[in-house]
Amino acid sequence: MYEVLMFDGGVYRVNELYELVEDIGGFVIQKTQIQVMITVTIAIPAEDRPVIEAKTRELGGKLIEVPLAGTEIAVVGPTLGRHHMPHPICDIAEHLRKYGAITVVMGLARGKGRQTAQISADEKAFIEEYDAAVFVLGNFADCILKDKVRLFEKIEVPVAVVCGPEISELPSCEALVCGVGRKVERMRRAEEIAKLEETARAVQRVVQERKEEIDEDPLFVHPAEVKQRIENLELVQQSLRPAPIVLHLDGLRVKVPYEQVKDQLCAIDIYGRKLCEITTIAPSRLGGSTMVHILTKAQVASRDLRSLGERAAKTTLDLDQPERKAEVKLP
Repeated sequence: MYEVLMFDGGVYRVNELYELVEDIGGFVIQKTQIQVMITVTIAIPAEDRPVIEAKTRELGGKLIEVPLAGTEIAVVGPTLGRHHMPHPICDIAEHLRKYGAITVVMGLARGKGRQTAQISADEKAFIEEYDAAVFVLGNFADCILKDKVRLFEKIEVPVAVVCGPEISELPSCEALVCGVGRKVERMRRAEEIAKLEETARAVQRVVQERKEEIDEDPLFVHPAEVKQRIENLELVQQSLRPAPIVLHLDGLRVKVPYEQVKDQLCAIDIYGRKLCEITTIAPSRLGGSTMVHILTKAQVASRDLRSLGERAAKTTLDLDQPERKAEVKLP
C-alpha cells in the first residue's frame, strides 16, 4: 500500500529526495516552489517511510500527513440557495483541502423541500466520477430519515453524511457526522472546528476503506505513474486550467477535452503496453475533461486471456476453411 506524504523544506539538495523516492519505488505527485522553499507531495510504500523520514531530517525539512492527497471529493448540498450554501458546505470543502483532497462543491437542481427533493440520473453520474461524496443536509431528523435519505441511496461511490440532528444511523452511507446543520455564519468557534475535524476523520476513514478494497485486487499501475507519462503531452502542458491532471484512487482526470486527447492518451507506453490496453478512457460528464480508470491486474489478465482466445478461435476458423480452387476458363 502506498502512503502519501508532503515534504516541506528548502530546495537545497532536494534532488536527493527525488532520487530516494524513485529508488524505493515511489512517485513524486506534485511540486510547489516559492523562492527557496518547496513543498513536494510524494507517494511511497508504507514500509519505506522510515527511510524518507531519515532523509527529511538530514535535509532539515519536515513531513506532513496528507491522508486525502490523490483524491477528488464532491461536497454536495441540496441546493445552491443561501440557506444551504455557503455555510457550512464551503467550510467543509475548505477543511478537506487541508488534508490534501481536491474538493468540488455541488448543488442539486431540485433539492429544496422535503417532498420535492430529488436527484437525477445525470447528477448521480456526475457524483460517481469522484472518489467519495459528502452530503450536507439540514436540521430536521424526520425530513432526513424519511425523505432526504433517497438522495444518496443508490450512489456507488462511498458516501459520508453530515447533518444537524443527532441520528444513530442512516442507510446507504459509510460515515455519519451529526451536529452540523444549516448555519448563517462561518464555522469559527472551537466546537465548530472540532466538528470539521470530525468530518475530516470520517472522510479519511471512508477513503482508507476504499484503498484497502482496491489493494485486495491491486491496480495494474499506480495512478501517479500514469500521471508522469501524461504530463509530457503537449495538450496537457498547454492547458491553462488549474491542476490539469487530478489523481483519483483508481485513475485520474485529465482536464483536456476527450476528442482532442483520446488518441494521444491511448498511444502512451506503460511497461510495453498501450495505455488503452490497461485502462478505460472516457469523456467526463462535466465536459472539457477526460476520465482515465485504471484496470486491476486481474482485469488485465482476463482481458489478455479473452483476446488470446479470440485470436486462437480466428486461427482455427481460418484453418478449417477449404482452400479456394482457382477457376480456369477455357477459350
